[in-house]
Amino acid sequence: MTSTPAAGSVTRADLADAVHREIGLSRTESADLVEQVLDRISEELVAGNNVKISSFGSFVLRDKGLRVGRNPKTGVEVPIEPRTVLTFRPSQLLREAINRG
Repeated sequence: MTSTPAAGSVTRADLADAVHREIGLSRTESADLVEQVLDRISEELVAGNNVKISSFGSFVLRDKGLRVGRNPKTGVEVPIEPRTVLTFRPSQLLREAINRG
């Protein structure tokens, strides 16, 4: 799968095109399949569940507590409200593939 060199990222359309080329589904079916997979991942994350994709990595939700931050311009301290953040942890296989280049 390749993306536009200037863009530097892969889009939904790129993923759908790759499914179309690799599997042979129609372009519409390929786009629908990509949307279904992304929707399912999103639904699980919104429900508070981590998502693990074998040999790829894990999307992990983490709670951050209340903390004090500082406005860099004024130096005034401001409270940063508790929130949930999403992180991605690549699998060992993906890490190794990236490091091989």
